[in-house]
Amino acid sequence: MALRAPDNDRIADALERVADLLEVQHANVYRVRAYRNGARSIRETLRCMAELDAEGGVEALAELPGIGKSLASHVHELVHSGGLAMLRRLEGEVSPEDLFTTIPGIGERGAARIHRELDIETLEELELAAHDGRLAALHGFGERRVRGLRHALAQILSRSARRRSRRLTGRDERGSDVGPREPPPVATLLEVDGEYRERAERGELRTIAPRRFNPEGEAWLPVYHVEKEGWHFTALFSNTARAHELGTTRDWVVIYYDRDGDEDQCTIVTERAGPLVGHRVVRGRESDSAHHHKSS
Repeated sequence: MALRAPDNDRIADALERVADLLEVQHANVYRVRAYRNGARSIRETLRCMAELDAEGGVEALAELPGIGKSLASHVHELVHSGGLAMLRRLEGEVSPEDLFTTIPGIGERGAARIHRELDIETLEELELAAHDGRLAALHGFGERRVRGLRHALAQILSRSARRRSRRLTGRDERGSDVGPREPPPVATLLEVDGEYRERAERGELRTIAPRRFNPEGEAWLPVYHVEKEGWHFTALFSNTARAHELGTTRDWVVIYYDRDGDEDQCTIVTERAGPLVGHRVVRGRESDSAHHHKSS
């Protein structure tokens, strides 16, 4: 049965919920206002968002008053999935296992095994593991099953792949030059990481009650929103099963960042061995991290 796209009111409700959560978590007031204005614009628009998206995609949505590229990408996600990853993240619900179970062919046990044994947290990392042999090496994941997962992941991540292509080529889907789409510099990410941990230690940040690994419903997870160099950053301590298992929930920091509709995330940890031992390192960008520490 095909997923029914949400109507305009439901889409606007989701954006207003994001605005409410950003406000109580002390995000930039202009960003909060942008989500509220976007929700108002959608409620006042006579055109159905799903129809507009089907006709012109994110580009058509971005032309609506008060929307722009970033909000257009959220509307596109809501139209196609019925949910919004950013909203789940702000509500403290997101987890790698939850993400992995959205892939046909992966149940709760398989998702937990992938996260625990491969130590991966995103669908992009899962796609890489499905191609480099790590996933096939797991018990219960034969080659036939992995082939099916590769196909499913390719479809689900097609939009992310287009975003990655735009970041690498500096061109949009129509071939127009949109400038470089590089991720934030390591120095900026480490700056956000340092500010987050210092402010969390001083008890200055709003805390949320994550639903996972928190049976008492305690609001213990600090959330930090900040804008730097045109990027929006949201930082939280990692609340994954792996982080709890290793006792690193107050060390591993997950930083989500977005700008002009391009979104991604990274994890920053304290290196335990090697030449960078004791230093904060952006996973996947160890070389850049080493250069930063050497020059600072």
